[in-house]
Amino acid sequence: MDDCIFCKIVKGKLPSYKVYEDKDFLGILDIFPRVKGHSLVFPKKHYRWVYDVPNFGKYWEAVLKLTKAIQKAMTPSFVTYVTHGLEVPHAHIHILPRTEGETSFVPEIKSFPKEELTQIAKKIYSEVK
Repeated sequence: MDDCIFCKIVKGKLPSYKVYEDKDFLGILDIFPRVKGHSLVFPKKHYRWVYDVPNFGKYWEAVLKLTKAIQKAMTPSFVTYVTHGLEVPHAHIHILPRTEGETSFVPEIKSFPKEELTQIAKKIYSEVK
């Protein structure tokens, strides 16, 4: 898809804060984060919905690998996932590392300086196994 933002990121046409990559999937920090370390995982090939991805189990294995890296790097109290995919028409899973006492189902969008996002991305990426 020529106009898909995630396809452009995969092709290197748009910048991103990469936190995970394998041959089929890419993980990046969300540029409109709801929490510190809010990440997205999406297939490198374009699919509209998460359930359209043929290797569904491998997709969730990639999400779990990134979750484990986020847990090591960010030490959250717990992690939540969102798969609605309404804003970008490309399958993606949100990973939200949460802190104790966070009760908002979907926290408000936050802003972090680019330098902090770069450091967070490096820290998470270094923990991916």
